[in-house]
Amino acid sequence: MSHAPSRVRSGSGTPVEAAAAPGVQHRPGGPEGAAGGGALVTGASSGIGAAVARRLAAEGGWRMVLNGRDRARLDEVARGTSAVAYPADLRGPGAGRRLAEFALESVGRVDLLVAGAGVGWAGAFSSMPGAAIDEVFDVNVLATLHLVRQLLPHMIRQGGGRVVIIGSLAGTVGVRDEAVYSAAKAALGAFADAVRYELRGTGVGISHVVPGVVDTPFFDRRGVPYRRSRPKPVPAGRVADAVWEAVVKGRDEVYVPGWTRVPGRVRGAAPGLYRRLAARFG
Repeated sequence: MSHAPSRVRSGSGTPVEAAAAPGVQHRPGGPEGAAGGGALVTGASSGIGAAVARRLAAEGGWRMVLNGRDRARLDEVARGTSAVAYPADLRGPGAGRRLAEFALESVGRVDLLVAGAGVGWAGAFSSMPGAAIDEVFDVNVLATLHLVRQLLPHMIRQGGGRVVIIGSLAGTVGVRDEAVYSAAKAALGAFADAVRYELRGTGVGISHVVPGVVDTPFFDRRGVPYRRSRPKPVPAGRVADAVWEAVVKGRDEVYVPGWTRVPGRVRGAAPGLYRRLAARFG
């Protein structure tokens, strides 16, 4: 199903709690929903979000709405994936509600939400501007939570769906000179765990996909490029594969690459040893 890109609507429109559009088949999401349905991907103008949109388009059967802040790049991704583009900044009151309403109005129902919007900032916390602190939390945490809050009742009522939250290894172990970004991603991981308990028996699942270093424009935009020789960045498509695995298999948590779950386990089992090693090598 194809749509014209950049069809942006303002106003309150259809309430998020409204039933799916007439003629749209009702079926549970999660693993059963992997055959297709309605999907909303944020952060889709580049990087991981764009790779996820392309992966869903390649699998077929998905009616997609893509969100991002860069209109030109978002339009390009939307054209290549037969999706509807909704260029908008998700910060601010009502932004999540407007996007959720637009998605439901455009594709009838949302079986899959991939929350990939995020920004970073690198440097010493003692010199971090207050506006940058607010932006990192507003985009990574608050915008995601408000959007999930808008769509969860819809998924629960329809009897199925899946939310995939894109986290970061920084949220598992903490990264030097990325204190606020690490805190924001840690908040998303804790949020996913807590909401998962609430969703038991509803047919709705929540997945936390945790990438390490990914080859995207993220590092340039945060103000400091990635200069380490290890770990080497993985392609964004590899994270999109992990998202697809989470959807198809109903996985709660997926690390990309898989070995990156080890530092978190060491930190949990032997925090003193981990901190000594991190201080030396991190």
